[in-house]
Amino acid sequence: MALTALFDSVQAVTDALAAERYISSTGLSTSIFLALKMGKALFLEGEPGVGKTEVAKVLSRLLRTPLIRLQCYEGLDINQAVYEWNYPRQLLEIQAKQRQPNGAQPDHDPVDDIFTDKFLLKRPLLQAIDQANEQAPVLLIDEIDRADEEFESFLLEVLAEFQITIPELGTLKARHVPIAIITSNRTREIHDALKRRCVYYWIDYPSREQELEIVRLKVPGISERLTQQVVDFIYAARQQELYKLPGVAETLDWAEALGHLHQTHLDPDVVDATLGMILKYQDDVNKLRGETVRNLVAQVQTAAIGGE
Repeated sequence: MALTALFDSVQAVTDALAAERYISSTGLSTSIFLALKMGKALFLEGEPGVGKTEVAKVLSRLLRTPLIRLQCYEGLDINQAVYEWNYPRQLLEIQAKQRQPNGAQPDHDPVDDIFTDKFLLKRPLLQAIDQANEQAPVLLIDEIDRADEEFESFLLEVLAEFQITIPELGTLKARHVPIAIITSNRTREIHDALKRRCVYYWIDYPSREQELEIVRLKVPGISERLTQQVVDFIYAARQQELYKLPGVAETLDWAEALGHLHQTHLDPDVVDATLGMILKYQDDVNKLRGETVRNLVAQVQTAAIGGE
């Protein structure tokens, strides 16, 4: 689908995302709109669980184009990110050509034939610029802060020209420039040189109203009372001194879990039993469990009564 037809304004971006059940802020929609119109990568930074990766997934669905994902990690190198040669298959090819009938010798060096496309294992970055692509794919470079700085330097070249040079084959350039989405949880700072090549946006935790709308869209089977209390409790929990604050993903998981437990409102004992849905470190669980949970639940319930 043509970008100009689907995303002809910032509001069109917001509406299209909402149709895929993704609630976007004006700032995020503007950044997506500009990245698409200007042909730049979109760099999304923010705490884990606020919806950075989901942007790429939603765009892939909206544009009906493949999502190619490169999950970054420490030690990521060119073999995992770009390409490598299929050495076992190359070796078999050489052996097969050396075994000529009647002991005849091959008329040329068999090594000359093994550095061709059919022996190439294409990793995500090379898949994204593959000239065989019928349309621009969405390239998700996820959690780049987990990769080493050396990988950042390599990525600068790729984002500048969307081409990759393979010594044995030459330079391969994208026929359809991929829609690149880069995410970071900011476990370390990313070099300015990379950010300057992108449209940058920080995705913060949503407002209470936005988070309510998200839960209503994603977990429609629970009561409105429980929806509001879940969001209010999460909001209160984010004000605590925790090692890892719960993100929107945790809010949705918890709301769904409480629905499976047939809860219509928050109960301190049930909250204690399900803290592992929203907190992923035992120290955080211990900090909230018990009296703090009871106080937060009472606070949420009092606020609900006051708002009626």
